[in-house]
Order: sequence, then structure tokens, then C-alpha cells
Amino acid sequence: MGDADVEARGSGAGGDSSAAGPGGPGDPSSGGPSQAACDDGEVHPGRAPLRRLTRFEYNNTVRDLLGDTTQPGFSLPSEDLGNGFGNDADTLSVSSLLAEQLGTVAEGIAQRATATPEALAKLAPCAGDVDAASELACARTIVERLAPRAYRRPLADGEADELLALYTAGREGATFAAGVATVIEALLQTPDFLYRIEWGSPDPARPELLRPTGDEMATRLSYLFWGTMPDEELRVAAQAGELSTKEGVRAHAERMLDDPKARPVLRFFFDNLLPISNLADLERDAETFPTFSRSIGALLREETQRFLEHEIFEADGTWASILTAPYSFMNGPLAQFYGIPGVTGDEFRKVELDTTQRLGLLTQAGVMAGTTHSNMTNPVVRGSFVVQKLMCRTIPLPTGAILEQVKPPEPYTGDTARQRYSQHSKDPVCAGCHKFMDPIGFAFENYDAVGLFRTTENDVEIDASGSVPGTEGTVSGPIELVQKLAETEEAQSCFATRWTEYAYGLTLRSEDACTREAVTTAFKASGYNVKELLIELTQTDAFHYMDPRQE
Repeated sequence: MGDADVEARGSGAGGDSSAAGPGGPGDPSSGGPSQAACDDGEVHPGRAPLRRLTRFEYNNTVRDLLGDTTQPGFSLPSEDLGNGFGNDADTLSVSSLLAEQLGTVAEGIAQRATATPEALAKLAPCAGDVDAASELACARTIVERLAPRAYRRPLADGEADELLALYTAGREGATFAAGVATVIEALLQTPDFLYRIEWGSPDPARPELLRPTGDEMATRLSYLFWGTMPDEELRVAAQAGELSTKEGVRAHAERMLDDPKARPVLRFFFDNLLPISNLADLERDAETFPTFSRSIGALLREETQRFLEHEIFEADGTWASILTAPYSFMNGPLAQFYGIPGVTGDEFRKVELDTTQRLGLLTQAGVMAGTTHSNMTNPVVRGSFVVQKLMCRTIPLPTGAILEQVKPPEPYTGDTARQRYSQHSKDPVCAGCHKFMDPIGFAFENYDAVGLFRTTENDVEIDASGSVPGTEGTVSGPIELVQKLAETEEAQSCFATRWTEYAYGLTLRSEDACTREAVTTAFKASGYNVKELLIELTQTDAFHYMDPRQE
């Protein structure tokens, strides 16, 4: 076994339990739910767990609620990856440290929101210049403006009075600003703010099920597409009953997806699906890789994100076209790193690729560098990334006697990675798992540890042949590999599964089988169009119903 084998297997799928590897739920050979089982005229809502705001969502929400752009959520403890995106409801428990930090962060936000008359005036015009006679009425105005937006629903009877009592307590012996800060600090620590609470309303046609209320549906839509609280248009639509039908939800989903506010969510999703989020911190030996730097790492991340935004929002791209696009986006410094002439300046622009060397997302230098954890390439890590993240096959962690064999191959054991890692296919204990990872990783060996193309390693010609699990035949290098991967239904359905898990904030289980089936079927019917996939996520039973019998 090679270096980082444990890491490759443990982190490759973000701890995903929806796929159990070849022959399991993540393998098409296992069949999954039958069409008849899910298309029986019944409603199959799956699970609707209680979801807590993630740090990403917390930052966005306090920005839109209070204008705080300091990203205070990053002071909170990081989430467990769970489904790979940090928003898995089943892993979002509250530790004592988190509870303490939530209070500290809320206090800081409240102080910034009330620090000056100008800041107070942003909460309500009356707050910029109050006197003894008007301050209580102004405090009520602030409460009635802030609280419904913070709770993402209208206030119940008496809630405004309770918050106003907090203002009075905070104001005693202090200032108007201190009283308002007390209210804000309290709002930000309530379950109604920190959790996306859904009580639902009875469905007359199916009394055993609930449907999200208009405000709850607005919240589902807003956090799916914008990662933040609903805007005024969505709140008005909720109160008008526009979100009570699939057609009404689709109309608003299309509006929201076309809004520039949808792009940060796409970036967040791909930052977590792909190994690109830490490229600006990537370290390589300067003597071995003199053209690479942290600034180049940051540009590589931006290349991938710009490319994805173009494909999805401007080119109306499919997942297959993303995996096989003959172009990318670069600026002058990045093109110089790649060795591509004719590109100058700091602005990113579309650049045609030499398709004998690069084709599509996976051959971008950032993805190749991000799947390399040292100054030497590791086909196990690269193969694990594709198999687990993009094909939804789980490779189990080695345990016991197998774990004791995990050690990095010494550089002197071979001139090329294939030579150094050849023992995987020879050792029957290791081969059972490595036969799925290594053939993919070997096919990417034409890219070095910073993602630059090469044909030799240590002056020895690289053998970049490999294969794709679940398909017949071999591939002769990375171009054939990504083309073949893009043609597999397994890669397409896995991409749909990843989006489903992120959108619904869970890890799919057996009881969510019909949700998975509905999304993957709709994705296939759309020709694997990514934008249409995101719209179809709002059209499932899971999005429109809640089953109180499910945990």
C-alpha cells in the first residue's frame, strides 16, 4: 500500500455511507430501487431532518439580515463533513464549545450593528436619532423588522413583546444602543434563527404527511440556491400561496438560479466536491517546481471555478461536457505557468486547450495538484478521488493487519509511480480495493505534482494506461480516461446524488431511495443538464412533503 492510502480512503467520499462500493448501493450493478417501487402513485418524501445553519449559511444570513460582512461564522468550530459538504443534519450536533462560541459571535455582531448612529439607522431610520419619548416605539419597530426576517416567518402572538422586554432589560442603566444590541444578541442565539425549523401543515389528501408552509418552502428554496435567508420577493410569494405547487416553486427556482446570488453556492459546492479549496496553501519544493507558488495555487482554484460557472450558467452545460470541455479559463500569469502563449493581463478569459494533453475538468492542473499531497504523485489518492467522489463507490478503510502494511513506497523503489506502486496489484490483501483506484490514478500520471503535463518521470517514459471501474477495456491516458468516464451512467448518477445530498442536507439512506431515483431519472431525462438538475431538486416529493414518521 502507498502513502496517504488511509487518507485517500477516509476522505475521498466525505464519509459518505450512501455507497458501499462495488456490489453495494453505490454500484449500478446493485440495481437500487426499482422504477415500479417508486412510481406507484404514492408520495415518497424520504427524511426531512432538522437542519442547523452551517458557517457558510450563517455568514450569508447575518450579512443579509444586518449587513455584517466580517464573516463571523468562521470563528465557530468547523462542521463534521458528514455528506462531504458540512451540512449533513445528522452530524450537526451542538458541542459546549459551539454553544459558547455562538454567544461570543452573536455579541460581536450585535455590537457592530449598534456601534454608531449610522449603524443603528440601518436597522430602522428612527434609530439614528432617538429621544426618550420615541425610543421604545423605535425599539419595537426594530424588533418587528428584524425578528420575522431572522426567524424566516411571521412572528407569533406575544413574540414581539418578549423581545421588547429584552430590550428594556438591556436598556436599564445603559443606552438605547445597548438595549437594541441585547435584542440582536438574543435573536442570533434562538433556535428559530440557528435552525431551519419546519412544523409543516397537514396535507388534506394525505393526512399522514405534512407539507412545508409557504415560509418554510421559501426557506428551503433560498438556502438551496443562495445559501441565505429568503429575500422580500420570496417572502411575499410565500404569503401569497405561490409556493404551494410544484409549478410555483419551479418558477421561483428558475428566477433564483438566474440571479448572480446563486453563483456563490455553486462555488461552495464545487469547493467541497473537488480538491481545490486549499490550493492557495499548497506547498511544493521550490527547486523541483520553480514556477509554482501559492499565488499560482489561488489562480488554479479560480480557473476551475470560472470554468464551471461558464459551463453551467452561460454554456448550459452538461456534466459530460464539463468533464470533456476542450477549453478552460486563464489569465496571463496562469497561462505562463501552463506554457500557453498569447494570454496577457490579469483578467481571466477563455483559452482553447491542446486536447492531446488536456480535456475537461479533471485534467486541470488545480485538480491534479489538489489530489497530490507531496512532491511526488500518488495514483492511489487520485484514483480514490475519482472512484469515491465522482463515482460514489466507497473504498473501506484498511483495518487490522492490513492497516499495519500501510506505508509509503520509498522513492528508490522505482523510477515511475507505476513501478513504485506495482505491489498493489501483486498483494492479494491490497488488490481487492486497489484494483478500482490504481488504474484511474495511473492514467493521470502524465500530470506531475503541480499538475503540469509530462511524458517522462526520472527520464523514464510514463505508461499512462489504465481503466475505468465498471467498464470494459483499457484507456491509453488521461484524455481517453475522462472521455470514457463521462460516458458512464455511474458518473452521471453520482453527480446527481452529490447534489441531492448537498441540497437536502443529509446523507442518502435506504429510506431515501426514491428521492435518489427521482433526481437521477430527471437528470437523465434532461440530457444531464446541470442547471436543470438544480431545478429538478425542487420538484421531488422530498422537497414538497415531510413524513413525520421519518427521523
